[in-house]
Amino acid sequence: MSTVQGNEGKKDTLPWLKQKASSKLTKKTLYKRIPVLGWAPKYDKAAAVGDILAGVTVGLMVIPQALAYSGIAGLPPQYGLYGSFIGAIVYIFFGSCKDVPMGPTAISALLTFQSIKGMGPEHAVLLCFFTGLVQFVMGIFGLGFLIDFISGPVSSGFTSAVALIILTSQVKDILGVHAPGSVFTEIWKNIFQDIHNTNAWDTCLGIACIIVLLVMRVVGQMKIGPSKGELSSFQKCFNKSLWLLATARNAIIVIVCGFIGYALYDGTSPLTLIGAVPAGLPSLQPPPFGGYNRIENNTEVHVPFVEMMANLSTGIIVTPLIGLLETIAICKAFSDGKPVDATQELIAIGLANIANSFVHAFPGAGALARAAVNNSSGVKTPLGGLYTGILVILALLFFTPFFYYIPKAALAAIIIAAVIFMVEVRVVKPMWRSKKSDLFLGVCTFVACLVLPLEVGILVGIGLNVLFILYHAARPKISIERLTTSRNTEYLMITPDRCLIFPSTDYVRNLVTKHSIRQGIPVVIDCSHIYGADYTAATVVETITKDFALRNQPLFFYNLKPSVSAVFEGLSPQDFVVYYDHDQLDDLLEKQNAKKTDTNNIV
Repeated sequence: MSTVQGNEGKKDTLPWLKQKASSKLTKKTLYKRIPVLGWAPKYDKAAAVGDILAGVTVGLMVIPQALAYSGIAGLPPQYGLYGSFIGAIVYIFFGSCKDVPMGPTAISALLTFQSIKGMGPEHAVLLCFFTGLVQFVMGIFGLGFLIDFISGPVSSGFTSAVALIILTSQVKDILGVHAPGSVFTEIWKNIFQDIHNTNAWDTCLGIACIIVLLVMRVVGQMKIGPSKGELSSFQKCFNKSLWLLATARNAIIVIVCGFIGYALYDGTSPLTLIGAVPAGLPSLQPPPFGGYNRIENNTEVHVPFVEMMANLSTGIIVTPLIGLLETIAICKAFSDGKPVDATQELIAIGLANIANSFVHAFPGAGALARAAVNNSSGVKTPLGGLYTGILVILALLFFTPFFYYIPKAALAAIIIAAVIFMVEVRVVKPMWRSKKSDLFLGVCTFVACLVLPLEVGILVGIGLNVLFILYHAARPKISIERLTTSRNTEYLMITPDRCLIFPSTDYVRNLVTKHSIRQGIPVVIDCSHIYGADYTAATVVETITKDFALRNQPLFFYNLKPSVSAVFEGLSPQDFVVYYDHDQLDDLLEKQNAKKTDTNNIV
């Protein structure tokens, strides 16, 4: 008997599965999930020229940045380069935004540093894999909406705090002092404790580099010729040269400072150099799923996989979300009003991070500064990432011996000159004018991220944001008016401004009861703005109608949506009266009075 039922169940299930599969596996879905299929057949010479120019330009940016971001992550310099080519190439096939340059970012580097807590590259590589895996799974299940819980004020507070923490973490390299730590206050405490060991060479070079970088940034924004009208060939060439000079400023600083480091090196150097960088491409191997061995007190100790996962803690959840937030910010900035597919971006950056973990990289995402350069360089398709990746591969194969002489102060200056513009001071005034509670939320997130570990700080900001949402849901705005019908009958009009759901039902009930008893006249609840309700709201409506009936006080519901009415009527409340035309109110009041008179006569 059970076997027969089981076979019947299989027969019923198989057609359903086939139907679902056929509805999902369509040409439209395939083109949506593998965007390269859409633009590759239309690829032409003009697109190729734009992509090559943009890819090489971004490559000149990403190489010095990757070396610098490795320092933020607390890893040797080559690990930033390892994360700058495979992921960029994978994004070509699955990315939906042409402007996203996949690779290491300042924020992802700082999150990596705070997640691995100085436990070495193995933890960073494992974090990269699980960051990608979480992002990919979120994409498969369409969970891109989760970033909607990170509001603008929370994002601004987080980004500003990250910028200050990154800036602080690089001050030690500008001064040439030893200042460990991952929290803002802790780093500054350690800087002041070791400030007497300041290296004057590092400090002078670092400050000079910061000044030059900021001046070159301003120079890149300068243009000659009329703001409106046709430019001459010379003016176009000159403006383009200024822009290219400003765009390549990081690479120029690294090359010039590298020569300075080489000239001053005679076995030792007055400058703090980044040291030897392994030549060649990284070996292709899976992340350390079986754990790894490390040396403690001259003894080899095995660190199991479970312990590594425990060490990474909340970083496995926070890092993927922030990576998505960075990438979506780029997509929105350059989408020209087109909708952004967060699900596809999750799949793309997830697969890119998974691929990066097989070449010893730490987590990456889209970088807004590189995206701006990518866009202004005339990128046409995501294929620009191929040329960026090729440039990084060439650097790993041929230029790593020269990286030895690059001063750490120069890399620190590159980071400081970039992240100083991430502090979102410009949003404070508009936020104060618009809604002060949003500014409070942003400030709380900002402070939490400075005094607590970064992943805890962003969770505090999101938690406060959710509490604000719940509070507003629990306290709807309710207008109360004393009106008169066409036949001069006074009544009380109570109008809630949003849905009735469980956090707000008791509040609404108490307010309706309080004012109805005080006024002692018929009450109308205007439901024009109530687009949804739940079971708790239905029980409250049932209770309210009973209370009004016991007091012989008329209660009516005006303009109730059919879907909401169905919820309320599910409990079959007595004396539940709905009307949709203002002219009906007098008739309803007369019926109510007649009913009351009949009841009194019977008594």
